Amino acid sequence: MSRKNYSILRTVSLIAIVAFSVFGLVSGVQAQEPDAIVGTSLLRVRTGPSRSAAIVATEPKGTAISLDGRDRFANWVHGKAADGAVGWMSRPYLSIRNSLDVNTLPVLAGASSSSANVPAAGRLSGGFELGGQVVDLNGNTVAAMQRSGMHWVKRQIGVGDGQSAGWIAQAHGAGFKILLSVIGDKNSVLNPGYFNQYAGYVGTLAGQGADALEVWNEANIDREWPTGHIDPGVYTQLLAAAYKAIKANNGNTIVISGAPSPTGAEGAFGLGSVWNDDHFYNGLAAAGAGSYADCIGVHYNEGIVSPVQTSGDPRDNYPTRYFSTMLNRALAGFPGKKACFTELGYLTAEGYPPLPGGFAWAGNVTFLAGAGGVACLCFGTRTADDCLEYRCDPLRLRPAGRLCNHPARG
Repeated sequence: MSRKNYSILRTVSLIAIVAFSVFGLVSGVQAQEPDAIVGTSLLRVRTGPSRSAAIVATEPKGTAISLDGRDRFANWVHGKAADGAVGWMSRPYLSIRNSLDVNTLPVLAGASSSSANVPAAGRLSGGFELGGQVVDLNGNTVAAMQRSGMHWVKRQIGVGDGQSAGWIAQAHGAGFKILLSVIGDKNSVLNPGYFNQYAGYVGTLAGQGADALEVWNEANIDREWPTGHIDPGVYTQLLAAAYKAIKANNGNTIVISGAPSPTGAEGAFGLGSVWNDDHFYNGLAAAGAGSYADCIGVHYNEGIVSPVQTSGDPRDNYPTRYFSTMLNRALAGFPGKKACFTELGYLTAEGYPPLPGGFAWAGNVTFLAGAGGVACLCFGTRTADDCLEYRCDPLRLRPAGRLCNHPARG
């Protein structure tokens, strides 16, 4: 998906999150707003700023927290819950009041081990972690992402973008890890020396502290790669150069292969313009791309039915219409590798002008249907009925008529 149209998708997703936030009103004298409230169904309070620290208590969603300190990176905060439990809490699972800048809290003694709360980048833990692509990390965005249980921020940038160091610092300061999807110049990519130029830039980003880097984007279509020269073997050469430069600068940075565009259009437009994603994935595997990626980049962004369905799409039954078959075809050539979804969402034009003609297939997708699909993917709902209609509560989307069973966080 192009950056222009992809920004439509992600803007809608973020607005949907914000729109589903419900704010209570109080009559009479207004109660003092707490420093934070628990924003996940259950949050563990610990003796130290680490997931290996002992659990003091488990607090339910909506519990008020007063804060008195933080760790060095502000990934963990220390405070007292309304029931009297005192300890450390993982910041992304709290909704912090907008008027409180967490970075102004004092760094407490013994809090230097906070980096242990996040699995080392480059060493995939096997668990699911959620993030969102953003335009700006303002207070409202941070609060919405925290309420949604997100740990990651994604930005898509071009080679030579001078703002990357600031974005990395901003994400870390807000308690998030950051994925940068790095797009190069398709008109220069085949020029002598360009692979080294690109590799040098992503190596610099790793040295600046990027937690994950996606090497290019949708190199199977000529919107992103030169017409007539789409070739997974050539892309793998770029990936190899980038991987070596990234690991030389920061061995903990996760390297993600550039996700192909989900498509079956090569028969209509020819291999000079587009390769089907499974064809491209197979070519990557044959060229040895798995040796130069910590995980395989995947896009799932053209769904209009529940992600647990494997048939019934009104357009056709092409495999990329369905989540499970999209995932299976991406990983078929990479046994033992994990997938990193760098685009995961449902496109909707609700509240916007009509979609461009090429995206008319999403014309009937609503905010609730799209948000419900994403919630099914992210929070483990497993039946089609659960995904058909979602209602909203103050801090989390939930299936109509019943709560999702979310594990304790932190």
